[in-house]
Amino acid sequence: MSGPVLEPCLCVIFGATGDLMRRKLLPAIYHLAVQGSLPRQYAILGVSLEAEIDDTKFRGLARQALETTGAFDREPSAAWCDDCLHYQPIGQGDAAAFQALAARIAGLEQTCGLPGNRVFYLALPPEAFPSIISALGEAGLNRSAGWTRLVIEKPFGHDLASARQLNGLAHQYFDEAQIYRIDHYLGKDTVQNLMAFRFGNALFESAWNRDHIERVLITVAEELGIEGRGAYYETAGALRDMVQNHLTQLLTLTAMEVPSAFEADAIRFEKVKVLRSMAPIRPDDAVFGQYTRSEKGRPALPAYREEPRVAPDSKTETYVALRLSIDSWRWQGVPFILRTGKRLPCRLSQIIITFRRPPVSVFKFSNGRTAHPNVLTITLQPNEGFDLTFEVKTPGQPISLRTQHMDFRYADVFGALPEAYQTLLLDVLEGDQTLFVHASEAEASWQLYAPMLERRGPPDPYPAGSWGPAEARRLLGDEAPAE
Repeated sequence: MSGPVLEPCLCVIFGATGDLMRRKLLPAIYHLAVQGSLPRQYAILGVSLEAEIDDTKFRGLARQALETTGAFDREPSAAWCDDCLHYQPIGQGDAAAFQALAARIAGLEQTCGLPGNRVFYLALPPEAFPSIISALGEAGLNRSAGWTRLVIEKPFGHDLASARQLNGLAHQYFDEAQIYRIDHYLGKDTVQNLMAFRFGNALFESAWNRDHIERVLITVAEELGIEGRGAYYETAGALRDMVQNHLTQLLTLTAMEVPSAFEADAIRFEKVKVLRSMAPIRPDDAVFGQYTRSEKGRPALPAYREEPRVAPDSKTETYVALRLSIDSWRWQGVPFILRTGKRLPCRLSQIIITFRRPPVSVFKFSNGRTAHPNVLTITLQPNEGFDLTFEVKTPGQPISLRTQHMDFRYADVFGALPEAYQTLLLDVLEGDQTLFVHASEAEASWQLYAPMLERRGPPDPYPAGSWGPAEARRLLGDEAPAE
């Protein structure tokens, strides 16, 4: 992996003993180190509440995490952990703890020969964001001799009011140019390639409008349930957990106008324009569901209400389907359908563009068949790639048509793609905000879904392992893919 020469820096990761650090961040950082993609000089300082952990124990935990994820390579991994990883407890996070943290940071920078460039990564539950941001600012850690960057994980806020409040707090101590609101979906190569596919191929961009496209279906399906996150999911639900961020990001990238340049400000400007052009969502254009017990599998799949730390009468949705409209010249009249859910038949992230049929069919078939529409399927995971259907004549007489496919798979050409967190971490170190969410974008997204959060009714049941409530067919249509 090649790229610009990165400046030496210190990465301070809050939540260093948590699940995100173990499963995603630590393996991503280690892979970047093995590839030689990190700065020539750097250090990682893990921070958490746990006072009984020191540098030695933290490095041992890191070795175990790397071994679990398959990144461990015995001596090289152990040497990297010993050389690069450090730990600092902050107890209850009071002012004295953050002054001690500031002193530890200054000491590490002096020992490691670092110039004062710092990344503060909040790999924490969202309720901890305000206190940590305030504490960093009050301790003077929002400024340094070099640059300072703050990375905030999703979800950014719980609703429109909380997002505005969090933005206000962050801007009290940090400039917008310092803030990186991370959505790991934007780090996937296939998501980024949406822009390359559209704006690098005149064939498709010229047809990317209401004159040629009939509808757009965006699916993010998850085969798993809530995986022990009952307490979090009870307060979030699928609308907050997936739609407001992941699916909305895919929507804006699919629908946005051509940016003036491939740079952060220009792309963010076009994405926000899409959100501000969205028509209010009508109650009839939303379906909410909750998975119930299914005995079809072996073992049986439990209902959401049977999951640990979930209320037995919970009305939290685990499935959402929405039909959205964009009031713009490009998209007027084209429905954008979003769907996501837990306990669906498979893990799948996909954007399906259905083009309009020819206005008049010159082919007359005795069986009443007409030409099928051309369909472009962009698969983001798994088996990343593109599929395009088109009609051909079968040999012989009488004339008949058959649907054929052209396809492209990333793995066939490029091999394994980098993990999203590797891409995004490098962008933070480079100071590239293109794939991160702007303050105005976060607020515009919450504003779109605020009415839905207030008027959601009881979710419709659907069996675990199915494609969601029967009511969703009304939005998806008879030809909904993957049904």
